[in-house]
Amino acid sequence: MSKWKQNQSQTNWKIPLMIGITFLLVLMFVIPTIIVIPFKGSESTQASIETENTTASSQEETTALQSPFDVHVLRTAENTVEDIPLEDYVVHVVASEMPADFELEALKAQALAARTYIVRFLLHDTNEDLPGGADVTDTIQHQVFKNTEELRQVWGSDYHWKIEKITEAVKVTQGEIITHGNQPITPAFFSTSNGYTENSEDYWESELPYLRTVESPWDEEISPKFLDQKVFTKADLENKLDISLNQISEFQLTRTESERVASATIGDATFTGREIREKLNLPSNDFTITKKNDHYVFTTKGYGHGVGMSQYGANGMAKEGNSYKEIVEHYYQGTQINTLEQATPTLLVKK
Repeated sequence: MSKWKQNQSQTNWKIPLMIGITFLLVLMFVIPTIIVIPFKGSESTQASIETENTTASSQEETTALQSPFDVHVLRTAENTVEDIPLEDYVVHVVASEMPADFELEALKAQALAARTYIVRFLLHDTNEDLPGGADVTDTIQHQVFKNTEELRQVWGSDYHWKIEKITEAVKVTQGEIITHGNQPITPAFFSTSNGYTENSEDYWESELPYLRTVESPWDEEISPKFLDQKVFTKADLENKLDISLNQISEFQLTRTESERVASATIGDATFTGREIREKLNLPSNDFTITKKNDHYVFTTKGYGHGVGMSQYGANGMAKEGNSYKEIVEHYYQGTQINTLEQATPTLLVKK
């Protein structure tokens, strides 16, 4: 074969090979690029839509809470005053006073208690000399209040679902308060009962018709605070109670209708159950005392003063399918749920 024909033959088989390689390169690089470009645009559009929807949802959540007036809250740590719209104030009080993982109906009941408290407080102007024109503090002196930044620090990555859940509870009940005789009640609440709530006059001085002893059996099963023990030495008790104990000292306890201690005679001194609780920093005033060698063991049931709504009891009722209205009516006997316009028109004019 001549050299020319040999070269021509080699060229003939190289050409298809080069065409094939070129085709493969087109398949590998050009076509995927064409396909991908529209999808990138779709992703960008979708992200934009999601962002817009999220923003709109956030704005809707904010504007859904209609507040007729602001609450002036003294931030005790900074000694400054924050002006908080009423319903936003209720959101942050509920967030500070009740666990967000409680049932929604329990959170709604807590929202009513928080709103009723501040409305009654403002209506009956206590003339407390707070700085900066503040209405209330952010402590247990009134109601615990944490702002958004503080809640973010406490809740971390759980902030969004927790604040959304609590906001929903407040939104559903906004403008509602608990009344008796068409007046806002004193909506006392506490963490955990001993199985019953306390008559108001058995812990405080005032007898209120809606703060009566009622059963609260849910607490024992679901509250981690139902039982507790504190141990004191003889010297501890003598120092804290300002008494003298001898080796044969006995304890005599009388009890209220709710089985909490009404009076306690220890040695030669007699105290109310509330005094013992406060002097010894006990979780509740339902306690028993046992002496073991040189130590005195106080076993308590429940957590808190016991008057009004048990928070864990409310959660137990909600778990059983009770509505927030049923929870409120159980713990605050003979009360009604009214709107601010119905019960407190003078406050709305005043504010």
